[in-house]
Amino acid sequence: MAPRDASVDHTATPEPVEKSLATIGTLRIGVKAFVEKDGEKRKAEILSIQSRKGQPSYYVHYEEFNKRLDEWVSASRLDLSQEVEWPQPEAPPKKSQKQTAPPKSATLPKSSVGQKRPRTSTTSRRDSETPELSSTTGNAQPKLTRPSLVGGKENNRPGSDQSISVIAPEITTDTPKPEDSDLDIADLQDAAAAAKAAGPTAKQGPYSREEEIEKLRTGGSMTQNQTEISRVRNLQRVQMGKHEMEPWYFSPYPQTFTEADMVYICEFCLSYYDSLKPFQRHRAKCTLLHPPGNEIYRDDYVSFFEIDGRRQRRWCRNLCLLSKLFLDHKTLYYDVDPFLFYCMTTRDDHGCHLVGYFSKEKESAEGYNVACILTLPQYQRMGFGKLLIAFSYELSKREGKLGSPEKPLSDLGLLGYRAYWAETVVDLLTEEGRGGEVSVEEIGSLSAMTTGDVLHTLQNLNMLRYSKGNHVIVLTDAVLHQQRKQREKEKIKGKRRVDPERLVWKPPVFSAGSRTWNW
Repeated sequence: MAPRDASVDHTATPEPVEKSLATIGTLRIGVKAFVEKDGEKRKAEILSIQSRKGQPSYYVHYEEFNKRLDEWVSASRLDLSQEVEWPQPEAPPKKSQKQTAPPKSATLPKSSVGQKRPRTSTTSRRDSETPELSSTTGNAQPKLTRPSLVGGKENNRPGSDQSISVIAPEITTDTPKPEDSDLDIADLQDAAAAAKAAGPTAKQGPYSREEEIEKLRTGGSMTQNQTEISRVRNLQRVQMGKHEMEPWYFSPYPQTFTEADMVYICEFCLSYYDSLKPFQRHRAKCTLLHPPGNEIYRDDYVSFFEIDGRRQRRWCRNLCLLSKLFLDHKTLYYDVDPFLFYCMTTRDDHGCHLVGYFSKEKESAEGYNVACILTLPQYQRMGFGKLLIAFSYELSKREGKLGSPEKPLSDLGLLGYRAYWAETVVDLLTEEGRGGEVSVEEIGSLSAMTTGDVLHTLQNLNMLRYSKGNHVIVLTDAVLHQQRKQREKEKIKGKRRVDPERLVWKPPVFSAGSRTWNW
């Protein structure tokens, strides 16, 4: 019989939770208390505490609710008449014997004490006098090569495996990597404090399908970087044009903006202000009426503009800051040169108003046709997200390539892509005049989808069956019923489609210098 591992708790008995009454002065990060939300008392965990205008404010996360519903609340909304749950005390770190035992190489032999080290040559002496970045002690150690710290996706690409999982996209803990060099020290301190309060029990490694579903339901993002997850939302409200929005996540706007009740963003040039008067002066002088790029598509509903991140660096950076308010996994803020931005707008007498966008690498080694995609909250649930996805695949068709979005996707992005893939595949299989057998590769070539995405969609729809030694595609009654239901809905509400004949665009060709920073 194998010996029992004493380091693992096999009983799985939950630790008792300490409960007692609390006051405003005794509340701290990690405490779970009842907070008034929409007229009801809901249990929430305090993630951060700040003093705003002389009054304490608490950033709370409601249990069993999506992360984007986290918010700052005042002390008056906390129900301290009920007992609160106190966080578990931190366990002291265990010191292993390997760490406590001094290394043998650290002690010098007795015979070498008092002896001079032989001098090899002048060249070696000069080399030893030069301080190395990696040397921390006086002992001679072999020089180690360090990876480049230059920002961009070129240093983050896994070169060993570029395949896509059939069941679900593979997600690892080292993607996405945050550009921590571009962050303020105060941001890192806040993130570290919140991550410390979250506890060391966060699971590392790839997620199973059940864990993925649970994370999508409650997490609000597929990112697994604890620094990004633990950041609290720093802006209260945002006004953009005639719309007022409540941000979902953290975005690295200036520190002074955290004290503002409203942040004003110009809907044309995307400049941002923390007070009304400077914003009004800017609007009186701003002459931009559309995104600063080439209009490559126009129909009766929308227009698409292509913007080069290297040519319009400031505008694209402002766009990334805006999108970070609604994308938890996005970590690109400033290195916009290697990307193209395709912005969708609606038109009226006042100009072209931004609806959404997607970015695309100028050269993607993995074959991604979308790096980041977003529909602004005021235009969601109107069919614009599916139109953005369809336009990205239309560009892939024009390029003659198969495309796939960059992983990981956010929760709403994953739902949007799965809906588009399912509708596209079923429409191709039920198209009039299409008879006989059809392969997965043919479906991919007709829709510009990768084989992995086609197989992923077929398995989600339970349309792959094994018969007589071969895998076959089967159109089930449930799939056909859903298609008829969707078409009836489209007859009532209408559906926006991309007309390929209205697309005036050819694939751009870039030199090596135009894909990166132009120093």
